[in-house]
Amino acid sequence: MKNIISYIVSHLRIVYLIGLLGATVALILLMFPDEYSREQYDTTVGSFWRDDDLYAPYDLTILKSEDESQREIEEIRAQSTCYFHLDSAAHQKTVQRLASRTLSHNDRIVAQRLLSYLYTSRHYYCPEADAYRGQPLVVLNGNIGKQIESSMLLSSSDVADFMMQEMSDSAAATQLAQLLVDSVLLPTAVYDDARTHLEFDSRLSQMNFSSRMVQKGDLIVSRGQRIDEETALALQSLDAEEHNRKMSHYNITLHYVGQALLCIIAFVALYIFLKNIRHPMLDDIKKVTFAFFIVIFISAVVALLVRTDPSLVLLAPVCIVPILMRIFFDMRVALYIHIVAVIIIGNMVPNSYEFIFYQLVSGMMSIISVRNFEKRSSFFAVALVIFCTYSSIYIAGVLSTETSFASLDPERFLLFFINAMLTLLAYPLIFLFERMFGMTTNLTLLEISSTNTPALRELSQKAPGTFQHSIQVANIAEDLINEIGGNALLAKVGALYHDIGKIMAPLYFTENQNNGFNPHDNLEYEESAHIITQHVRDGITLAKKYRLPAEVTDFIRTHHGTTVTGYFYAQAKLHHPDEEINIADFRYLGPTPFSRETAVVMMVDSVEAACKSLKQHDKESIDKMVDHIVDDKMAHNQLNNCPLTLQDIDKIRARLKERMMSIYHVRIAYPVKS
Repeated sequence: MKNIISYIVSHLRIVYLIGLLGATVALILLMFPDEYSREQYDTTVGSFWRDDDLYAPYDLTILKSEDESQREIEEIRAQSTCYFHLDSAAHQKTVQRLASRTLSHNDRIVAQRLLSYLYTSRHYYCPEADAYRGQPLVVLNGNIGKQIESSMLLSSSDVADFMMQEMSDSAAATQLAQLLVDSVLLPTAVYDDARTHLEFDSRLSQMNFSSRMVQKGDLIVSRGQRIDEETALALQSLDAEEHNRKMSHYNITLHYVGQALLCIIAFVALYIFLKNIRHPMLDDIKKVTFAFFIVIFISAVVALLVRTDPSLVLLAPVCIVPILMRIFFDMRVALYIHIVAVIIIGNMVPNSYEFIFYQLVSGMMSIISVRNFEKRSSFFAVALVIFCTYSSIYIAGVLSTETSFASLDPERFLLFFINAMLTLLAYPLIFLFERMFGMTTNLTLLEISSTNTPALRELSQKAPGTFQHSIQVANIAEDLINEIGGNALLAKVGALYHDIGKIMAPLYFTENQNNGFNPHDNLEYEESAHIITQHVRDGITLAKKYRLPAEVTDFIRTHHGTTVTGYFYAQAKLHHPDEEINIADFRYLGPTPFSRETAVVMMVDSVEAACKSLKQHDKESIDKMVDHIVDDKMAHNQLNNCPLTLQDIDKIRARLKERMMSIYHVRIAYPVKS
């Protein structure tokens, strides 16, 4: 037992992924209805048969149309006998109820006379008698039945009219009649629902639901033939017969096993693809969980529509999947996750080929449209692309089979329009999923890239020199990431916030000292180093205060890596040669950069600050400073954990030199021709 527990703990990530896969597959299978409840043939009247000629595989009974069957059922219902049982005690109970009512002497005498006449006549009182007019009526007294005419069964309105005729036409008479009908009279004929339905079911069992027979080998429909009502009935009958035959040996367990294996194969193919391209998504459990959650989410939407009305399946905004995946990840991940979702769902819905074709093409177009998703208006542009894609596929399909624009169904375009509008829900879902899964999108980065955010506004007010430095670093970092590849917007935003910790003690940093006073002159070197390194911890605290995304906070943690505050460490060694200096007192806590973006910001931060301190800004000194800083970062293993190649670093060197020279207006001396 201990060995099993230790194995699970040591392989917790794998166990979690397997459990997540199993839960996802199980939920998808439970959400969709049974496969065999769907039609296998296209029975739409007016459409064309696209498959090969279809012959009857066996003798086939063609069922009547639903409308024809319904008409016959209504005729049988109208001809069925309605049964009532006689309540012989109704008169006595009515007299007792009348005795408990407060009436004048004359009204009581009139009421007793009317009741006596009503209950001793050949008529039967049933308040809802109007519902049974025109049908055979039988009143049962015990086991003896008596057939009566419809006129012998009186309703509440019939009794009220009779009483009004027998009494004087006055307000008091009307009030008395209403009192008797509403609260005194009891029915003598009580509707027998069970006996009546038994009679109806008996007649219904004798109804013939078939209209004709088709012999084995007879042609049902030929390729290219327009489907009329008669052909549609034949196809529906064949579908029903095949369904019944399949169900006779249908194994629900094997059905779910097969469906589960299809889902697992699709997910395994996705995993192999991401593994082969070494996508970092697989290393983040939150991102993997998010991808599975999106597939479950859209599967639930489609399953709900299938259970409600299968014809509305194209109403499901499946393109939300590639849109969200493209916003959170890259184009390749968005495409492959969309393909997997469409394949899995397509296996569960009617008209699978049509569904898959619509969703794959529209999904590809939406991924392309989301490439530069940096404005809210882009969502409407994507919705328009999706609507046009759906409509184009539909028009092309109709023309290819029916060769006529008159066959276009306007309701289909309304369906596509609603689908496109539903994809706009991706916008609020982005912010919801960001909070749920702790991820950051470019939309959020754009919002916090404004220098008018509370954090940057405070930085510009309390540490203006640091603020200008951050803007400079952000512009250069964005340029470098565009050069070597990566998320340029993330690098820019991370650079803007990387030094916000200096808000807590701005005067201890040289870029904010403008009056010649340096507070470090009165401190021990260890104290100064502690204040300098503290700005990283303060920055993390402020990031939590301002609720900055984790990806942005990473730039605060890593922009100095585990380097040493060189100046104060060197001064301490110089002024205390006989003492052992603990280098840990002068070192940043790290960690070192672990992405292209954080590594670039580290180098740009150091280069920009160092070049600013140069006494002479010429090409030689700038080149030397850039090379020194980059080589120093590499020598001290600050770039070991990031995915930068030597080629990337060479590009960074060259581009940094160009930017520094352009900032300080350094001109290259060209040789003069003699």
